[in-house]
Amino acid sequence: MREGRTTPVAHLLSSTLVLAAVSMAAWAAWLGWDQHRDVHADGSTTGPYQAWQVIGLVLTLLVPVCWAAYRRYAVAAVSGTTAGLTVAASYDWSDDTTGLFVVGVGLVMIGTLVSTLAVSAVLASRTRRA
Repeated sequence: MREGRTTPVAHLLSSTLVLAAVSMAAWAAWLGWDQHRDVHADGSTTGPYQAWQVIGLVLTLLVPVCWAAYRRYAVAAVSGTTAGLTVAASYDWSDDTTGLFVVGVGLVMIGTLVSTLAVSAVLASRTRRA
């Protein structure tokens, strides 16, 4: 093997790790700083996240997922983004004393997996046709 050349497995692994790091950083930037629930006048609570924060996170992560899928690294796009958001949610919500954070983390994982699979599949199929 020549120096300076990476194997496909090493390239896939590094792409997955980069996408996981980008996902965790995006979570910290959009959702990590907001930790308090909003209490309304009637006593009900919402939050801690606003819709614009979650939409911002999704749109931010859409760019690297599309880029990776377009470059034919759909596996890295799906696995890296899913792993990164799952780890970030688990770390962020782990101080919940009820233990229900595990359900939320599971839902984040499933939602991220399904959505990144859909985006990657569409882009990968369009890339193959072109």
